[in-house]
Amino acid sequence: MEESRTDETLMLAYRDGDAAAFEVLYARHRGRLFRYLLHQCARREQADEMFQEVWMSVIRARGNYEVSAKFTTWLFRIAHNRLIDGYRARGRLAEFEADATDFEGDPPDHPAPTSGQPEQLYERALVAGNMVAAIEALPAPQREAFLLAAEGGLTVEEIGNATGTGYETAKSRLRYAYARLRSELRDLR
Repeated sequence: MEESRTDETLMLAYRDGDAAAFEVLYARHRGRLFRYLLHQCARREQADEMFQEVWMSVIRARGNYEVSAKFTTWLFRIAHNRLIDGYRARGRLAEFEADATDFEGDPPDHPAPTSGQPEQLYERALVAGNMVAAIEALPAPQREAFLLAAEGGLTVEEIGNATGTGYETAKSRLRYAYARLRSELRDLR
């Protein structure tokens, strides 16, 4: 069964012509990769474009793929490099722009559970908005380390590999990011 195979095994199978292996990899990592890119880009359109470019890079690189690190480290390294190229092209780091979510249709006839009551939803939206703002306020290297850990599920060593920095640098960036977020969000509890 494809779903039980490791990412690295799936990528090797894809390299050797198994298109279904790519579909499994894409399904496993598309959400985390997109969220990582979205938090790093100024607009959703930029994140969409970069998301497609990263997957196209994976497709183009499949013939030369060798297991030298975890697949996720390799994937997020490609994403990191694409972001750096984008930052260079724009001449600066982009500013975060949140999209408003539109709700359509009639409300349900039955009452929402307590966690779905408007007051709780509003409070969670405020906390989420504050969290996004706090993440966006992090210096770019700290934000990237945090997002690679939180969205990418990468370890400190993998973050260092993905960003081309040493273990201690990645560890320091992640530690400072967590400390700054804790400080910024302390009053929200």
